[in-house]
Amino acid sequence: MSAESASATQKTLADLLDFVDWSGVECLNQSTSHSLANALKQGYREDEGLNLESDADEQLLIYIPFTQVIKLHSIAINGPEDEGPKTVKLYANREHMGFSNVNDFPPSDTAVLSPENLQGKPVVLKYVKFQNVRSLTIFVEDNQSGSDVTKIQKIVLYGTTVETTDMKGLKKIEDH
Repeated sequence: MSAESASATQKTLADLLDFVDWSGVECLNQSTSHSLANALKQGYREDEGLNLESDADEQLLIYIPFTQVIKLHSIAINGPEDEGPKTVKLYANREHMGFSNVNDFPPSDTAVLSPENLQGKPVVLKYVKFQNVRSLTIFVEDNQSGSDVTKIQKIVLYGTTVETTDMKGLKKIEDH
């Protein structure tokens, strides 16, 4: 693969924020004053003073449904050097997971975040596992320092849409 085509591939990857179905987004064990919106929503995630923080312990379980089927290529998770996430397990199309059953399912992929990743270097995922993704569950198992609070400053999902059909916009044939 030439350098040219590699960069062309990179260019076609989109920030998938526009395809997040906000009505279904959930985060378990988030601090009420430092919620997921701080790390995921446009404008909030660009503000380095805002974080998603865990509450009772260091673990976070984030569920992100999409308005259409996507292919997920890579994920960027920014966070502080000490309290930033370390082991992150990703699950495609697994709904209603909780801390009690998250370990019952094999993750689609597992990432161990490096200091470079926490500064914004994306983690490239096992692409074959994320071809027809309707929802993504992100399980933050621990953080860099083993402290009780995990902080995430920004989450960016990179990929492409499978088709341009908005599932919510589809009408039944009888309606025409």
